[in-house]
Amino acid sequence: MIVEERIYRIRNGRMGKYLQLVRDEGLAIQQPILGYLIGYFTTEFGTLSQVTHLWGYADYEDRARRRRQLANDDRWQAFLPKLSENIEQAENRILVPTDFSPLRLPSGFSHQHEETRL
Repeated sequence: MIVEERIYRIRNGRMGKYLQLVRDEGLAIQQPILGYLIGYFTTEFGTLSQVTHLWGYADYEDRARRRRQLANDDRWQAFLPKLSENIEQAENRILVPTDFSPLRLPSGFSHQHEETRL
């Protein structure tokens, strides 16, 4: 199990527009392809105008396959320019959970088709 952490710094004054685009259009395209959305967050303290979203994958291959599928989706390609104009900077990390992590991956997203400890 791996977790992809995507951190976007949103252009000044565009947070509402960005979140509306994701809520109204983006997730309907992304979620069926990428699968397990762990969470979508905004910052309240520290670096402001920042969005972090976490996606769970069974492994690196699962992530690569799903990201390729999203990149090749015509709806995503049409949507991406609208989203990108609101993003000032993007950062991406892959997080590998410890063996004692309390988060769990839903069974439908595990290669073994059973609940997997993150």
